[in-house]
Amino acid sequence: MAEEGSEKSNGGLGSMDSMESRWVYQDEEGSEIGGDDGGNSPQRDSDDEEIVEQKLIRTGPRIDSFDVEALEVPGAQRNEFEVVSWGRRITLAFQTLGVVFGDVGTSPLYTFSVMFSKAPVNGNEDVLGALSLVLYTLILIPLIKYVLIVLWANDDGEGGTFALYSLICRYAKVSLLPNQLPSDARISSFRLKVPSAELERSLKIKERLEASLTLKKLLLMLVLAGTSMVIADGVVTPAMSVISAVGGLKIGVSWIEQDHVVMIAVAFLIILFSVQRYGTSKVGLVVGPALFIWFCSLGGIGIYNLVKYDTGVLRAFNPIHIYYYFKRDPTKAWYSLGGCLLCATGSEAMFADLCYFSVRSVQLTFVFLVLPCLLLGYLGQAAYLMENHADTTQAFFSSVPSGAFWPVFLIANVAALIASRAMTTATFSCIKQSTALGCFPRLKIIHTSRKFMGQIYIPVMNWFLLALTLVLVCNISSIYEIGNAYGIAELGVMMMTTILVTLVMLLIWQINIFTVLSFAISFLALELAFFSSVLWSVRDGSWIILLFAIVILLVMFIWNYGSKLKYETEVKQKMSMDLLRELGPNLGTLRAPGISLVYNELAKGVPAIFGHFLTTLPAVHSMIIFVCIKHVPISVVPQSERFLFRRVCPKSYHIFRCIARYGYKDVRKENHQTFEQLLIESLEKFIRREAQERSLESDGDDDSDSVEEHSFSRLLIAPNGSFYSLGVPLLSEFKDTAKFISEVNTLEEPSTDQILDAEQSLEKELSFIRKAKESGVVYLLGHGSIRARKDSWFIKKLVINYFYGFLRKNCRRGTANLSVPHSHVIQVGMTYMV
Repeated sequence: MAEEGSEKSNGGLGSMDSMESRWVYQDEEGSEIGGDDGGNSPQRDSDDEEIVEQKLIRTGPRIDSFDVEALEVPGAQRNEFEVVSWGRRITLAFQTLGVVFGDVGTSPLYTFSVMFSKAPVNGNEDVLGALSLVLYTLILIPLIKYVLIVLWANDDGEGGTFALYSLICRYAKVSLLPNQLPSDARISSFRLKVPSAELERSLKIKERLEASLTLKKLLLMLVLAGTSMVIADGVVTPAMSVISAVGGLKIGVSWIEQDHVVMIAVAFLIILFSVQRYGTSKVGLVVGPALFIWFCSLGGIGIYNLVKYDTGVLRAFNPIHIYYYFKRDPTKAWYSLGGCLLCATGSEAMFADLCYFSVRSVQLTFVFLVLPCLLLGYLGQAAYLMENHADTTQAFFSSVPSGAFWPVFLIANVAALIASRAMTTATFSCIKQSTALGCFPRLKIIHTSRKFMGQIYIPVMNWFLLALTLVLVCNISSIYEIGNAYGIAELGVMMMTTILVTLVMLLIWQINIFTVLSFAISFLALELAFFSSVLWSVRDGSWIILLFAIVILLVMFIWNYGSKLKYETEVKQKMSMDLLRELGPNLGTLRAPGISLVYNELAKGVPAIFGHFLTTLPAVHSMIIFVCIKHVPISVVPQSERFLFRRVCPKSYHIFRCIARYGYKDVRKENHQTFEQLLIESLEKFIRREAQERSLESDGDDDSDSVEEHSFSRLLIAPNGSFYSLGVPLLSEFKDTAKFISEVNTLEEPSTDQILDAEQSLEKELSFIRKAKESGVVYLLGHGSIRARKDSWFIKKLVINYFYGFLRKNCRRGTANLSVPHSHVIQVGMTYMV
């Protein structure tokens, strides 16, 4: 893959200059003015900035050697589906039904039952008012807000609260983790199209966000709160869906009690979470036809009830009935809002599960199949209740024709199990996004599809969600209390999504301010009204879900806080470049043949833990590469832009820095051998491009690196008696001391005939890399931990020493995906006092 990228870039560097900056403006005279990168001047990331700046002088916009790999932009790689056949479209539609719409599709099982448990029916006008509330909630929240607006705020096909956060972080520097580099903005999938309308307002908001630490923390807390509610939703959705579906047995079998319903629901839930590991595509294709039958059944039963009982319920499309409903008894109507919201449950799942399907497939399926069937289902139930006011406990199953009861009961239970999967898969997606952006401990992630990268399974979270769901079902078996908990979790996510999408509208879409305010005010007011209703009933037992969400929020906050503190401490204590230069190319010890990959989390500078390697090990390898595995706030990083390289010291040191960049949706499936091969190929490509750039920039000027490289004439005597020179290639073995000293003297007095040609120098360095690769690759892993100082506050000691320490000790190692053999790994621990 690296070779392909190299072949595409042979056209030269000049053609890429126009793609270097993401923000470029022109003043009145036509000259370019840099935006958020601070102009066209490149930003350095090492401590030897002055040396590099004095050496690299060009009249036009230059290309930093550290960004050479990032400039190989084959074109924006979008996460869009290709043109496919009708057969493939039908298959995709069935999968969409099975994964995305299961939750909202099963809402007719319990919506009216929960509504009328809080506000009993006193007449037909109450039924009409409640029906009108449900119809317009369906139209306003799932259809207008999510399907027509929020789905377009996806991050290259990825949905959810963290996808919105990454989209904002990509535009404005609001991330609290200080590992951002200017080169990140040059990834092809990173750049955003910026329209000219409303640009000034957008820039002011951007500057305000970047300048205020308080706003950055507030934004992060909103995202963490929304994500914790999504995870809580993954607990309450299976409980609500399965309990309500199995509860239909009390209508069909007279001797069934609530305890029997709970036992059957527990068995169903265990089966449900056990098949989760088989993946979205496999399960979605199997259950897609079942959901299609379910939606057709909803529509058919609705039409049957409308014809049989009362077609007058169609008057509920007139919103005046909502006004009459609240006018008759405002308190009762307000109580019923919590139950009414349940008809929109699953709306957030449509957005969070977007990574599995395209926006257009979700929109078309909802508009032409899901919404019409839901409307018919609710109209049919209301028509039945117009003549049967007392049957509100199981409104759906009571309205089913007696001859069709058992087939409908069977398909309802299948649909309920499918609905439970919808929010579970959305939870997995959100956890993966938050992990990649440094807000959740690393967990083992299994990718269940070779075609779609977003389809994942997290075993630990799967069984964790199962355990909590069983606790919820066994302790709160009442469908009304679970429904209230369901409303709390859904509304928490909805309100956070509204705020983040509003910010996206202002910052990125840059649309008319009145349109933005209309969206924000309308939906926030609506959701706050619903939220006030469900919070009033929190004492019923639904407080458990709030407590769970708070615990998840604390875990995410502590992990983010500890990671940020650890990174900042490592930055402060990184090794000085002056110290490395004083040690010389041999770093004060032996340089053995081979390549050493030093893993660290620093995107800039040499980590302090490298000093521990130098003082602990009797020798270091002839080539050292500091490798930083970094996640950037985009969904996918093209393979040709994966690695960034830069020299840490002059050539004779043979020390490089490499940043391996991954998006939060990228799959790290390569083993250590594949990773090594890709890394070495990219390093060779970097050296070739660097030589090309150097030849263009020098134009006969002296190369400071070469001067510095030959300025050392000291001899080192190793413990084994061997002689080493700081100016001679490190893989050379000198058995003849006289020959060795003569070569050193030659270096001291260089002549024109002895200066290697640029091409010969390049081939020599590439040959050095190949020999080092043949000698073997060793992984040097530094496990840094942090502890609070003795004079720290008690709360800080508790959070850092115990909570964060426990999470870091039990989370998955960052390099676990490479499957490196233990014989190739050297580990050194280091503790930072913060």
